[in-house]
Amino acid sequence: MRKFAIVSTLAAVAVLAAASAHSGYHVARRITLGGEGGWDYLTVDTAAHRLYVSRSTHVMVVSTDNEGVVGDIPNTPGVHGIALAPDLGRGYTSNGRDSSVTIFDLKTLAVIQRVHIPGRNPDAIMYEPTSRRVFTFNGGSASATAIDATNGNVVGTVPLSGKPEFAVHDGKGMVYVNIEDRSELMAFEARTLDIKAHWPLAPCTEPSGLAIDREHQLLFSGCDNALMAVTNIATGRVMASLPIGKGVDATAYDPATLTAFSSNGEGTLTVVKGNVSGVFTVAETVPTQKSARTMALDERTHRVYTVAAEFGTAPAPTTENPHPRPPMVPGSFVILVLEP
Repeated sequence: MRKFAIVSTLAAVAVLAAASAHSGYHVARRITLGGEGGWDYLTVDTAAHRLYVSRSTHVMVVSTDNEGVVGDIPNTPGVHGIALAPDLGRGYTSNGRDSSVTIFDLKTLAVIQRVHIPGRNPDAIMYEPTSRRVFTFNGGSASATAIDATNGNVVGTVPLSGKPEFAVHDGKGMVYVNIEDRSELMAFEARTLDIKAHWPLAPCTEPSGLAIDREHQLLFSGCDNALMAVTNIATGRVMASLPIGKGVDATAYDPATLTAFSSNGEGTLTVVKGNVSGVFTVAETVPTQKSARTMALDERTHRVYTVAAEFGTAPAPTTENPHPRPPMVPGSFVILVLEP
C-alpha cells in the first residue's frame, strides 16, 4: 500500500494549489426538477444508474442515463438520507420527522416496510455490508440505531458523544461518524456496537460531510470553518487541514482518480486532487449555485451531482417564528451535473 504524504499547512497547500493543474470539473448541465419541498442528502446507485434525491416528504428517483425522473418513494416525512443495500435488493430512508426508516425495493421502488426506531430525528443513514445492518445517526438523541437490514428489526443502540452528522464504513466492519457539536470523529464496530475511538478534529470545527479512502485509510471531514480535515485511520490524527468553500454539508472521494470533493452552500465545489507523489492539494474551486450544499459522486462516470434552488425574501420575524426562512421560488429546484 502506498503511503500518502499529506500537505499539512495552509500555506503549503496554497503554493501547491497554485502550481497544480485544474481538475477540469465544471457544470456540464442543469436538470430542472421543480416540485415542492426542501432537500438534504443525495445518493447514487452506480449499478442501477439512478440518483436518489430527498425532498422533505418523499424521495425523487432520477435516471443518470436519460436524466429524467423514473420514480418516487412517497410518505417519508422529514427524510434526510437514503442508504442502499445492493446485495439485499433493498433501500432505506431516514425519516427525521417521525423517527422512522422506510425500506423499499431497489428494482420496483415499492415500499416493503416502515420501521419506527427508538432514536429521535434520524439524519444520516448507512448500510454496513459485513454485518448486514443499517445504521441511522440520530441528531435528536445523540445515538446511532442498528437495524437488521434483512428484516427491519432494531438490534441495538450506540450512544454517541454528541450530535452525529455523516458516517462511513471501511468495508471491514468499522463505522466512522462525525460528531458535529464536539468537533470530533467516533469509531465503533458494526457487529458488537463497541465504541473504539474518539478523535479530535482540531482545527476543524462542526464537521458535517464525511468521505473515506479505504485503500489508504483516510477520512475526509467537511468542516463549518471552511476546512477539510484529513484524518489517518491508523493513528486517529488529523494529517492536513485543506481550505474549502463556506457552508459545506457533504464530501465525497473518488478512489479511481484520488480526488476528494466538498460541496459548499456558498455556491462552490472544492476539488482536492492527489498527485503521482501521493500528495493531496486543492486543485480548484468550481462555481456551482448558491445553496448547493449536498452532493453525490458516481464512481462509474466520475460525475458529481448537486442540487440547488432559488429563494425569495424571508418574511418578517414573529414571536412564533423568530428566524423565518426565505421561501423557495416555485419551479426553481435543479440538479447540477458536474463533469471533469
